Amino acid sequence: MKLSVIIVNYNVRYYLEQCLISLQKALQGIDAEVIVVDNHSRDDSVAYLSARFEQVRFIKRNHNLGFSRANNVGIRQSQGEYVLLLNPDTVVGESTLRDSLAFMDEHQQAGGLGVRMIHPNGRDAMESRRGVPTPMTAFLKMCGNGKRYYMTHLSWDKPERINIISGAFLMLRRAAIDKVGLLDEDFFMYGEDIDLSFRLLKGGFENWYLPSRILHYKGESTQKTSFRYVHVFYDAMLIFFRKHYGHLSFLLSFPIKTAIYGKAFFALLSAQVERMRKGLGFVIRQNHQDLDFVIKGSPEAVSDCWDILNRNGYHPVCELQKGYVIYDTSTYSYDEIFRMHTMEQADEKYIALYNRDTHMIITGEEVML
Repeated sequence: MKLSVIIVNYNVRYYLEQCLISLQKALQGIDAEVIVVDNHSRDDSVAYLSARFEQVRFIKRNHNLGFSRANNVGIRQSQGEYVLLLNPDTVVGESTLRDSLAFMDEHQQAGGLGVRMIHPNGRDAMESRRGVPTPMTAFLKMCGNGKRYYMTHLSWDKPERINIISGAFLMLRRAAIDKVGLLDEDFFMYGEDIDLSFRLLKGGFENWYLPSRILHYKGESTQKTSFRYVHVFYDAMLIFFRKHYGHLSFLLSFPIKTAIYGKAFFALLSAQVERMRKGLGFVIRQNHQDLDFVIKGSPEAVSDCWDILNRNGYHPVCELQKGYVIYDTSTYSYDEIFRMHTMEQADEKYIALYNRDTHMIITGEEVML
């Protein structure tokens, strides 16, 4: 078997459904398997999706294992020469997997591969290419200078050697993970991709970036001002630092630890202030009803989207200044959609996808039925 795709799901059944639909197209002609490890979702994900994707293997856990442990469950039960760790809130272009596999076959020293992730506004995601978070690099990033960390000197339009690959799309050579080991289960969520990428480099492998696009919603529902997020994220930073740089002297390690604790403290303080503001009614919530929608697709798709928008209190327009471009995935391929939307180069125009089989419109913020 050529490829095993491992997806960890937690309460995002409609986004995962969209991801699996894109995979069906991207995997055509590839000897592959798709394994979904469900981390005890409460939205009936497994029952809903298993009836619609009979070729996908679902592993249902009775509690939340975290990202690393759940991925390892899937990897251990997979058979592919290559393993792809893929987030459920992604949409894969039709050519992405073929391009990635061809590149890995041609570069035998490559242990891992990442791709060109785009945000819903069409902009490139900076985390598509990252450097090793050495103490100095990490310190500079936490002080607001992320140029070295995000390897901004590299081209977006050609393959490049990188250090750290995002866990949202992380293709791994089976022989490489057999040598360096699976994801470190000390990381519950966040940081595990950095750790594994770093171990691949230490193991003598290369990590690569390929300019083949995927859409990544990047956990739009994640509350990054929540206490849980702050705790898990900054704890992961400390785990990585202790694991790989714990040998440093106190004088070298003290500024890094101080920066981590300082960032965590201010993040928690911001979360508390935000909670108080909401409680006192000082936060003005964004009114999504003010956003516009324009529809691109067949007449049947336009009619169906019009009905869906009306049911949800929205109204489509002919010309869009700010809002969502709804692309009919039966009229346009995902590759075409990504290419067209990146040409827009407009921060206030976002991708929305319509699928005529599901009769849904999906944005980064909501699912409309």
